[in-house]
Amino acid sequence: MQFHIENMTCGGCAKSVTAAIRSVDKDAEVLADPPNRTVEVTSSASRAEMEAVLQEAGYPATAG
Repeated sequence: MQFHIENMTCGGCAKSVTAAIRSVDKDAEVLADPPNRTVEVTSSASRAEMEAVLQEAGYPATAG
């Protein structure tokens, strides 16, 4: 699944986003692209779970 995260602007943000996603699914594959503000996630967790944890971490996401 792909997300657009408007305020993910740097590598530090990408690390925070990755950590938030992995708090839901430690085996998730995360490919963050800060310049384009997108993240591609392969996970068994649901989109709703991902969106909730990203919101909680301060990185609200929309469908990419």
